[in-house]
Amino acid sequence: FPEMLSNPRLIPVQGTLNVVMNQNVTLSCCTDSGSPPVTYTLFKCYQKISTLNRPDLTPALFNLTINSASDVGEYKCKAENNISSGGKYSNSLNFTLIEPISKPVLSSPTSQAKKGQNVTLSCFSENGSLPITYIFFKGRQKISQPVKMEKSEAAVVFLLLNSSSDFGTYKCRAENSFHSNTKYSNSFNFTLAEERSHSQPLIISLGLILLLFVIGFALAIPFFIIPSYKASE
Repeated sequence: FPEMLSNPRLIPVQGTLNVVMNQNVTLSCCTDSGSPPVTYTLFKCYQKISTLNRPDLTPALFNLTINSASDVGEYKCKAENNISSGGKYSNSLNFTLIEPISKPVLSSPTSQAKKGQNVTLSCFSENGSLPITYIFFKGRQKISQPVKMEKSEAAVVFLLLNSSSDFGTYKCRAENSFHSNTKYSNSFNFTLAEERSHSQPLIISLGLILLLFVIGFALAIPFFIIPSYKASE
């Protein structure tokens, strides 16, 4: 006997509703039971987009391109066969438009440091849909847990430069909900600041004292020589 259709299911083939501008996406509309053939119609905000016929219960695949913000509205599909009255409608889907993140910038207030000094590193992506998650690396080794920023602000880590190996190359990674768009930052290196010898200030002080003594002696000569010269006359 002819069987009425069950309500179809509308799902994104790519597995996520997060999309970027100009992305191609595919929606699958399928009913689990009912007598074929089946006619599937895709709607966006109640406006008919496309119609596909299937001789059996295989899914209808609708290919779309997200060209603008208006393309992320509500989608539904309708399934009809020869005995359905008005057809059966699916669940609704809404895409979320994600802005890809820009390459993050890794920076620090200082690039020179001494052993045992505390320093900070900041990582920031100027563009990208929030939240953005940052991770810091030294070489290929993670040096921080993921830092999730809900606002457009830099993620900051605090470091203690204990040894020469701590003056290696640092990087950070940024990603948002569009995970295939992960970006790495520029490299950043701390350089070891030269430490002055403890004897250097003492030498400078002694030199200044000697210089002042010479200048004082030179200024005092006229007061001693001229009076003695007049007395001899």
